[in-house]
Amino acid sequence: MVRITVTRVVLTVCALLALGAPASAQIDLNGSWDTRLHEDWMERCCGRDLGDYTGIALNDDARAKALSWDASLNSLRERQCLLFAPWTNQFQPRGVRIWSEIDDKGEVLAWKIGGNVGRDVLTIWMDGRPHPSENAFHDFSGFSTGKWNGDTLTVTTTHIKAAATRRSNGMPKSDRATTTAHLIRHDDLLTIITIDEDPVYLAEPLFISRTYQLDPRGNIGFWEQCNAVTEIPRLEGSGIVPSYLAGENPNKTYIADTYHIPQEAAMGYAETLYPEYRKKLKDAYKAPEACGRYCCGWLSVGGGSANPAPTLTCNDAGEGSTVAESGR
Repeated sequence: MVRITVTRVVLTVCALLALGAPASAQIDLNGSWDTRLHEDWMERCCGRDLGDYTGIALNDDARAKALSWDASLNSLRERQCLLFAPWTNQFQPRGVRIWSEIDDKGEVLAWKIGGNVGRDVLTIWMDGRPHPSENAFHDFSGFSTGKWNGDTLTVTTTHIKAAATRRSNGMPKSDRATTTAHLIRHDDLLTIITIDEDPVYLAEPLFISRTYQLDPRGNIGFWEQCNAVTEIPRLEGSGIVPSYLAGENPNKTYIADTYHIPQEAAMGYAETLYPEYRKKLKDAYKAPEACGRYCCGWLSVGGGSANPAPTLTCNDAGEGSTVAESGR
């Protein structure tokens, strides 16, 4: 009886200690995570074409600002090293490196998502600290807090500096935008879902889902130094800021001219995001006669550590391109 009583006491104490212990992270996110370019490969590799705002619900202000953008704008010295907004990794071809910072009690104080020449290191605070005042300083990493919901890390990012969201065609993000991100790990795959809300430029929230795969060798590029140089001599000291006035962007109709997609469909109107819009395109769309660009999908840009299927090759660069397995 004494032995049974002692056992019950020990089990009760252990249970109470377990209840009083801080909850640990359900999933370990530490590691180097490489991109899988078969998923939205044009977005992650080369960037969208000029004048292509499909898949994003822009409002009229955002559309006007995007159409005023000129690629030469990034050649100005004062703009060459400007960083993109947080979570721009969703639009980049590069992987991400994630690591945890531990406090003096051995708990995760913060998760870090490494930056590169295009974006800052993102710090996700896990200690329950509140977000600062909306009048507090905004920087290129923003301010992020995280909370575990089961095995999903949910992150809220505020205090974003006005910057570009999407590479290559001028899609803007305001300093009033916020991002909610969900990080979900399944074995060696990591899914990052971001939901952008921007009262200045978005007519509806922007949902982006991307998949990354664990790279045991850690071949993920980290931060490189950015050196501003004179890229276009004629702009040096001229005071010229490359841009287009309303209605003068020559790339506005590029998508319509190249792929026969109606101009309205490429301009980021909210209704174009929904399946019902396909009914409007039924009689207006005519497929190009032949493929002349990116004919093998994501295999067109494969190679190196970013190529998720090195055994696949493209048989034909023209119309009717097919994909085959090589070496089998």
